[in-house]
Amino acid sequence: MKTSKLFILSIACVFSVLITSPVIAYDQPAVNLGFTSFLDGGPPAGPGLYFTEYLQYYSADKLANHPAPNATVDVTVSLNQLIYQSDQVLLLGGKWGLDVIVPIVDFNSDLPANSTGIGDILVGPYLQWDPIMGKNGPRFMQRVELQTIFPTGRYDNSKALNPGSNFFSFNPYWAATLFVTPQLTTSWRLHYLWNAKNDDPFIGSGAGETQAGQAIHGNFAVAYEVIPKKLRLGLNGYFMNQIGNSQADGSDSPAKEKVFAIGPGAIFSLSQDTHIFFNTYFESQAENRPEGDRYLLRLVHHF
Repeated sequence: MKTSKLFILSIACVFSVLITSPVIAYDQPAVNLGFTSFLDGGPPAGPGLYFTEYLQYYSADKLANHPAPNATVDVTVSLNQLIYQSDQVLLLGGKWGLDVIVPIVDFNSDLPANSTGIGDILVGPYLQWDPIMGKNGPRFMQRVELQTIFPTGRYDNSKALNPGSNFFSFNPYWAATLFVTPQLTTSWRLHYLWNAKNDDPFIGSGAGETQAGQAIHGNFAVAYEVIPKKLRLGLNGYFMNQIGNSQADGSDSPAKEKVFAIGPGAIFSLSQDTHIFFNTYFESQAENRPEGDRYLLRLVHHF
């Protein structure tokens, strides 16, 4: 489903925190970490208009490699998404679509945080391919989206936590679902992340200009249908690995962000047009970013 089908946004919130030293970190924008999971390779009901509401709660009591490692960060996020899937082939057999997400973010933290506000808006044109069919139903479906994140969110450079990042990001991805059997599925979404410069970074960084390094991140899930056309249970997870150096005033930083998470999840189908997802994630192996637990409830409806 689109990032959801979405997106999203990494999370849920943008951690615009910079370590106060020549080594900067905590500067990656909020991206889709765990917002999408099961059956992510295609829309559940074909062409048309979809609305998705994501409600996510994230709680971290460990800030890896941070000057205040025991500070707490609680984030509540609402992602409001509209997706239009056309029935018109545009390129290489793929049918065009458009994905728009507007996040609302609220913080509760020991760190200085901005008030509740609109986050960075995501816009993503995409190509969706029709499912490859087998004797017993679909076997494989996939999508490619050129996701963009615009710096429209609330931002204050005196705050360590902000709903907005104050810089543009390009975050394209490939999502797919493989039907191992009609009951057993595996899905994945693989992102590349490039970030533009922030010309007004957090004042604690001591820098006049920063740029978060390139990264790769992705979601993965395995599900089994336990009640036909009603309930699938499984495991879902995500990872993020920064592959390029962040910069402060043109100088490279050796600090790179990294995290891995996994947990149980489920998808309950009220009908072909309405689906409810529940996902839990428990993070580990974090470097230069928060480490905590994430809980997500998602409603997808096809009009």
